[in-house]
Amino acid sequence: MNARLDPLVSEFETAEDEAAYTAWLQAKVAKRLADPTPPIPHDEVMAKAKALIAEKMAGR
Repeated sequence: MNARLDPLVSEFETAEDEAAYTAWLQAKVAKRLADPTPPIPHDEVMAKAKALIAEKMAGR
């Protein structure tokens, strides 16, 4: 199957591209869900990002 998809309906050029992306995404999500590492809270990630940005800006 090599049908071209309508770009107004799909961001993928072909059904195969969409299927490959979907398989990749599902594998990535499954891997993360199986990972026993605890998640990092959003506030902690943002605080670290802001500190890194401030550090880089100070070094200019």
